[in-house]
This record gives sequence, C-alpha cells and structure tokens, in this order.
Amino acid sequence: MGPRPLWRGRALALVGIVLVAANLRTAVTSLSPIFAEIDGDIGVGSVGLGLLGMLPPLCFALFGVFTPRLVRRLHLEPVLLIALGSIVAGHLMRSLAPDFAVLAIGSALCFAGIGIGNVVLPPLVKKYFPDRVGLVTSLYATVLSVSTFIPPLIAVPVADAAGWQVSLGVWSIVAMLAVLPWIALIVRERRDARAAAATDPEIEEVPRAGRVLVHRSPIAWAIAAVFATSSLNAYAMFTWLPTIVGDVAGVTPAQGGLLLSLFSAMGVPASLIVPMLVARLRNVAVLVYVASACFVLGYLGLLLWPATLTWLWVLLAGLGPLLFPLALVLINLRTATHEGAVALSGFVQSVGYTLGALGPLVVSLLHAVTGSWTVPLLLLLATGALCAIAGRITGRPTTIEADLAARGR
Repeated sequence: MGPRPLWRGRALALVGIVLVAANLRTAVTSLSPIFAEIDGDIGVGSVGLGLLGMLPPLCFALFGVFTPRLVRRLHLEPVLLIALGSIVAGHLMRSLAPDFAVLAIGSALCFAGIGIGNVVLPPLVKKYFPDRVGLVTSLYATVLSVSTFIPPLIAVPVADAAGWQVSLGVWSIVAMLAVLPWIALIVRERRDARAAAATDPEIEEVPRAGRVLVHRSPIAWAIAAVFATSSLNAYAMFTWLPTIVGDVAGVTPAQGGLLLSLFSAMGVPASLIVPMLVARLRNVAVLVYVASACFVLGYLGLLLWPATLTWLWVLLAGLGPLLFPLALVLINLRTATHEGAVALSGFVQSVGYTLGALGPLVVSLLHAVTGSWTVPLLLLLATGALCAIAGRITGRPTTIEADLAARGR
C-alpha cells in the first residue's frame, strides 16, 4: 500500500509544521542587523552583544534536555503551544524593551520557545507523516533555511521606516499565525477522543510514554556527532567567516558579507535534496562522507590558496552543513516510536547546540593565542574529517529501540 495523499486528513498538520518552521530562526537573525540602532537607544555594549550572541545555542541546548520530559507529561501538541506562546511573548517583550535587561529576557524567552520547537518538530513529522518523512522534513527544513536569511534582509529597512521596536515585534505576528492550526488540531483530537469514548466506554486512556534511554546507544551518539559537527562549524563560520576571508584572502567587508551569504545559501539546496535522498538511500553514510569531504576541501582551500577561487572554498565549506537536514531525518528514521523520536531529538540537539555554542568562542581563543587563522581552520577541518567516523554508525539500518533491546538496555 502506497503513501497517503499529503493533504488528505492532515492539511492542518502540514500547515502547522510549515508555520512552526518559519518561526525557528526569526528571533536569531532579526536582531544582529539592527544592533547599532538598539545600542544607540537603550545601550547594549560589547559585553551585551556577546551575551545575546551566545544565548541562542545555549538555550537550544538547555531546552533540548528538558523538552522530552515536558512531552512525556503533556504530549507533543500542548508542548508546542507552550513553545509558540514563549516565542510570541519574547518577540513582544523585545519590541517594548526599555533597557538591555528586558531585551535579554525577551530574547531568552524567544530562544527557549525555539529550543522546544526544534525538539518537537521531528517527532510531529513522524506522528502525522510517517509515510512522507523525507518529503515533509525537506519542506520544513527548507522553510527554516529561508526564514534564516529573510529577517536580515528586511530588518534594517523596517527599522529605518518604523523603528527598531517594530522591526523586532513584527515577527510576533508570524508566531501567532502558527498557533492557530495547532489549537484546531488539539480541539479536533479531543473531540474525536470524546466521541470514541462515548461509542465505546471501555476504551482506555493511552498511558504516558516511558523514558527511552537513548544516550546508551552508539547510534544516538553518532547522530549527535553529525548534528554537532554541523552546528559547531556553522556557528563558527557565521561569526568569523567575513573576518577570516578579509584577513587571509584580502577581500573587502562587502565581499566578505557576500561570501557569508553564499555560505548560508548552501543550506537551501541541501534542505531540499538531502531529506529525500536519505529516505531512499540504502546507506546514508555516503552523505556524511560527502559532507566531511566538503568541509575538508573547503578549509584546505582557505588554508593553501585563500586568494584563489575564494568563493569555491566558501561554497564547499557551506555544503558541509548538509549534515543538519541529514540529522533531522535520521532522528525519525532511526526511531520506531514517537517516544523514541522525542528522546533522540532532545538528546541530539542538546549535544549539538552545546558544541555549537563553543565553536565561535574556541575559534576566537585560538586566533587570539596564535595570531593567525591557520590553527582555527585546522581545528574546523579536523572536526569535519572526524565526522566521517560517525557516518559508518549512522548508516546502520536499525532503530534506537532495537539497538537498546539488543544490548539489554
């Protein structure tokens, strides 16, 4: 029996997943382009700027740990509503911030909601679209990629026209829209449950899910390593790429910005293609090897021939984070149950974003100590190369639950 039509009986879920994905990066990328204007108004300072820059991956990691516990208590959809409510409140608080403290608290609320949303979205795909995991993951990963670079494009024009408060607050509207289909789905599911109970009073309530100890499985650690490699390299390059190519290749700041855009833009084709490839390939390790090779070749080019074909080395390094959509699909393909998907998603993203938060800092410290970009680039190259080891494990066609059962855990 083939897959169900994509829309039949689950149109609300599809719209809801797409709208949630559209909210998972707006709070991150809408702030930095207008830092100067905000600083001039309420005073942020370099320390405050550094704190706001570290908040996203730290919040993503922290709430990656706690979200599976929330889901076991409340189930997926109510937890998602909590996440969206936090994002809406955070956007509004940031737009009304009279000082840095309120701006930071509002940002933390946004990033907390996003951290929860990051974790629950893959299990929601598994729940509503088990027959279309690759396609729907491709769709929402692409929307997520697009929502990463749209806010910086309009942040400054909106701030110039209406003020930085409006530029930050406008994204609360997108978050409010995402709430609507999930409220409708929860109402419909409860109505159906009541109807079923009235028809058959002996229907028992579904028991709460137990804890899946994913950290005891090598497969979970391998997927976490894949996600962490993508996160660490992406955050490090988002922070330092314009400076690196300016120093080693002699490009202008404007050209450095264009190269960063090129690096970021590689996420769009990767998000479109990789999830559907993963669902069809016999051995997904091939994609990990390709990503590792892209990282190695890109960084080698910047080390050995930085001023020659700089765009090519940046493009190759930008293809390395194809590991991100790959990890998102593996969360579903390597679990047999919704409970397993929630637990694996939380574990993978907490580990990945913790290392992602360290990437810019470690690169900065190595550059400060050595006075050059050689050692930082060699470190990033090494992380890309070592990820190939995890590829062999992720290629095993089994699930976390089966792996744990075989190990007697």
